[in-house]
Amino acid sequence: MATVNIRRDVTDPFYRYKMERLQSKIEGKGNGIKTVIVNLNSVAQSLSRPPAYVIKYFGFELGAQANAKPTDDRWIINGAHDAAKLQDYLDGFISKFVLCKKCKNPETDVSIKDDKIILDCKACGQRSDVDPRLKLSTFVIRNQSKGGKKDKASKKARRERNKDKNDATNGDKDGSPGDSNSDNGDDNGDLALEAGSDDELTRRIKNAAQDIEADGDDDDVDWSVDVSEEAVRARAKELPDDLKRSLVIEEDDEGADGPSAYDELGNWIQTTAQSKGGVTKVSDVDIYMKAKEFGIENKHKVLAVLAQTIFDEKIAKQIEARAGLLKKMITSERHEKAFLGGTERFVGKDHPELIAQVPAILLGYYQNDIVSEETLKAWGSKASKKYVDIATSRKVRKSAEPFLAWLETAESDDDEEESDDE
Repeated sequence: MATVNIRRDVTDPFYRYKMERLQSKIEGKGNGIKTVIVNLNSVAQSLSRPPAYVIKYFGFELGAQANAKPTDDRWIINGAHDAAKLQDYLDGFISKFVLCKKCKNPETDVSIKDDKIILDCKACGQRSDVDPRLKLSTFVIRNQSKGGKKDKASKKARRERNKDKNDATNGDKDGSPGDSNSDNGDDNGDLALEAGSDDELTRRIKNAAQDIEADGDDDDVDWSVDVSEEAVRARAKELPDDLKRSLVIEEDDEGADGPSAYDELGNWIQTTAQSKGGVTKVSDVDIYMKAKEFGIENKHKVLAVLAQTIFDEKIAKQIEARAGLLKKMITSERHEKAFLGGTERFVGKDHPELIAQVPAILLGYYQNDIVSEETLKAWGSKASKKYVDIATSRKVRKSAEPFLAWLETAESDDDEEESDDE
C-alpha cells in the first residue's frame, strides 16, 4: 500500500510519521451516487484519531451527508469525490485537529475539558486549543463520551506500536520524535499552513509590520496617522455622500456619535479598490493593517464595515478567499452579529439584486467557519431594523429560508444518527 508523509509539505523520505494514501471508490449513479473511503480505518489509526472525526470533517467541508457511525466499517460520503480531492481535505483536518500548534508534530492526544478541545503534544509538551468555531469541534465535543476508557487505551497502544515500529525502522540516528520533528517544524511550519488560514494571515501581517518598522528608520518619513476625535471628524467631512449613507455603524460604546474611524476605514477600502481596479485587489493584510492604524481591529463594529466593503456583486465566490481575514477579526458572537448586519445592509440596500443569493452567501459563511450555526439560526428567527428598515430585513430573511431549513435538516440528521446508534 502506497504511503505518504502525514505532513505532506515535508519532503524528507525518512520522515518518521507516515500514513496510507487515501483510497476511494465511487458507487451508484444519479441521486444515489456515493463515495466509499476504502482505507479510512488505517489512515485514522495512523493519525490516532477516530475515523468518525475524519469522515465527518469531509462531510462538513464538502457540504455532503457523511455516515459517521457505520455498522459495517464502510465510511461513506454522498456524492462523487475523487481520492486526490479528499487527500487535500485531509491535510486541512491534520492541520486543525492533529498537528501541534507549536512544533507541527502529529504526535498529539485529544482531551476535552470544559467543552474545549485540547491537543496535548507528546513531543514538545505544548497544550493548544482547537478552534471551537469549527463545525467538527461541535461534533467532537458532542461525542466525547462515546469512546470511554477502552478507546483511550486502544489509542495509546496504537501510538506505542507505531513508535516502536518507527524506531526499529529509523534507528537511533533519527533521535527522539521531538528532536526530529522540531527541526522540520521550524523550517517547514509556514508551508503547513492552509492558504487563506488565520495562521498564514498572522504571519503575513507580522511580516508587513516588520517592513513598516524597518522603513520607519528614515527620519524623513512619517507613518503616523492622527486618529484623534477632531482629526477623524475633519477627515470624515470629506467622505462621499454615498459612503456615508452605505456604512451603518451603531454609536460608539462611549456614546459619541457622528463620523468615526469606521467611516475612514470604509472610505479607504473603497478608494483603494477603485484605484486598483476592484475590491479583490485590496489585500487582507493591507485591510487589517489599516484597521489597526485606526485602533479598531478588535472592535465588533468594524465587521459591519467589512461586510459592506470587501466584496462586490460576486460575493458568494469571494467568501472563501476572505475567510482568513474574517476569522481573525471575528472573535465573538457580537462580531458575528455585526458581520451579518453589515451583510444584510450590503445585499438589502446597496445591492438588492443580490437578495436571491442570500442562501449561497450564508452557506459560504457557514462552510468557511466565519459565522456559527447558533448565530445564523438566531439571526434568521427574527427580523431587525438595526441595519435596514424592517421590510427589507424581512425580505432578506425570507430569501434565507432555504438555507435555514437546510441547516435545521442537517442538524436533525446528526441527531437521528446519534439516537439510532444509542
